[in-house]
Amino acid sequence: MLLAIVVVAIIALLLMITWLKLNPFISLIITALGTGLLAGMPLDKVIQAIKDGMGNTLGFIAIVLAFGTMLGKMMAESGGAERIAKTLIAKFGQRNVHWAMMFVAFIVGIPVFFQVGFVLLIPLVFTIAIETGISLVTIGVPLVAGLSIVHGLVPPHPAAMAAVGIFKADIGKTIFYSLIVGLPAAIIAGPLYGKWIGKRIHKEVPASMAKQLITKEQKTLPGFANTLFTILLPVFLMLLATLAELVFPEGNKWRAVLKFIGDPIVALLIATIYSFFSLGFARGINKEKILQYTQDCLAPTAGILLVIGGGGAFNKVLLESGIGDAIAQVAKSSHISPVLLAWLIAALIRVATGSATVSMLTSAGIVAPMIAAIPGVSPELLVLATGAGSLILSHVNDSGFWLIKEYFGMTVKETLLTWTMLETILSVVALGMILILDIFV
Repeated sequence: MLLAIVVVAIIALLLMITWLKLNPFISLIITALGTGLLAGMPLDKVIQAIKDGMGNTLGFIAIVLAFGTMLGKMMAESGGAERIAKTLIAKFGQRNVHWAMMFVAFIVGIPVFFQVGFVLLIPLVFTIAIETGISLVTIGVPLVAGLSIVHGLVPPHPAAMAAVGIFKADIGKTIFYSLIVGLPAAIIAGPLYGKWIGKRIHKEVPASMAKQLITKEQKTLPGFANTLFTILLPVFLMLLATLAELVFPEGNKWRAVLKFIGDPIVALLIATIYSFFSLGFARGINKEKILQYTQDCLAPTAGILLVIGGGGAFNKVLLESGIGDAIAQVAKSSHISPVLLAWLIAALIRVATGSATVSMLTSAGIVAPMIAAIPGVSPELLVLATGAGSLILSHVNDSGFWLIKEYFGMTVKETLLTWTMLETILSVVALGMILILDIFV
């Protein structure tokens, strides 16, 4: 009965988002309420579970999201993203510019959302395509592949961070594994597939887009090393915390200090404040401008926060109602790999809803109880499996599909052959890498 309830709940969630066109946050809260009531939870317990689930999730992720957004804004306004792009492109050369774009996107994508990173870097892609005559597809596919894989797999991105919390995974290990999994996936879906499909679909920069986004204005950019250090500082600090656990024994003073500094909240706070100096004051940006940047950049995050909070509420109801335990028992007796199951559930929800965030959080809530029921399952790999599943087969119900279509001036068929295919390659290759890691972890 409990398993039937969760199936009905997921179908209802998908229908509300795709058919009724309800806001995902409203859909998640309605689904959480309905699931609790159908499972026989007392009325007051249903409400309390929703409050606790949303509060516990946002208590952590809201801080991380705010700091990460501010850091990304400083990078954009200072010209840091442009500096990294131009330096790597100069190093790789014109023949290998598609490789440069993938690495640019992978690095720049760490502190910013997919859409923000895309808008930041697309003018550079247009400029290169015009100057070299190379197909926009050849250069653009590696860019979106690098941004997308980081968005889906690598903390401190919001959905990945929320999944870390749901699975109670180690943040440092998750980052380390995500790099092992993410880079090969980005290489295959980006430069390799991009060069192949670029020969078959030659696109020039749409004239309307070129007029709006390409500027000849010259400005002094920050240094490459300084910008790179600023962007990667929170990642280094979080990895340092994980290293401290391996090197120092329990109760050691240095272990405690390094774990404190490497906590995602503290690490991002340090990096954000550092960016005010390295990319702000050092660049001649005054404190009034920095204050304006840090205020203006937070407004667009409200919708993302609410969806993540709604996912946390649904997850809590699944746990409190006993549905999570029932799912865990079925999974245990079915002998299917929890990693594969996490990927499959996330993939199905992604295809149905078009939302990577909704699919990742919903599947994490369903799969999380298995950790206790099935010993030896790596929570870090489950985070990556849900992230990989949430990337697959982006199509016409995903806003990202239309974003890529319009900027690249492609038809629906061409967008399916480029964007949809690269997202599917990312997902499948990442799953393969995760299953290989699962043998050793």
